[in-house]
Amino acid sequence: MLLSHEDSQLVLVDYQVRLLPCLHQGLDALANAVRLAKGARAFHVPVWGTEQAPEKLGASMPELAGLVTQMLTKTDFSAADILVSALMPILRTPQGNARSLPKHLQKPQVPAPERCSVVLAGCEAHVCLLQTALDLLDREMEVWVVTDACASRTERNRDAAFDRLAGNGAELVTTEMVLFEWLRTSQHPNHKVVQALIN
Repeated sequence: MLLSHEDSQLVLVDYQVRLLPCLHQGLDALANAVRLAKGARAFHVPVWGTEQAPEKLGASMPELAGLVTQMLTKTDFSAADILVSALMPILRTPQGNARSLPKHLQKPQVPAPERCSVVLAGCEAHVCLLQTALDLLDREMEVWVVTDACASRTERNRDAAFDRLAGNGAELVTTEMVLFEWLRTSQHPNHKVVQALIN
């Protein structure tokens, strides 16, 4: 299964000024988050951002200014509750043989949202990002975690988060995987935009 830019939404979790300098390879993760956000804008993919207790951890890094559709403030580690209305959770079509039921007992067909793939990146991978991803998976959303745009205070914590996420059904991808899957072909009008982002 490949990502499609028409079905994607990008969520950037807690790239904050007082947090990022404390993280292992935090600036590398930020650089990839910026690439993702710029790519998302080129493909008209909505970009959501979160800030964990900004009065303590500061605002988002200035590199992300102007790249986020909406910034949401949170105190819970998981951002799922504040994101859920923006992300339009998938409501599954009822299973079973509805033809065998009388009309008054049949459940109505629920249309899927326009953008059902949540591309997720952020800090700290083993806390806020992990809890957000697991909560979104519990809400039956499709979650793609961009590993090279995630950071934790230690490499071990970050990698443990990836192991747990993969075990729970999240797709683990990289920044270039996302951008090139959104692109699909060298004939796409955004091909030069993507090339510039990765060079």
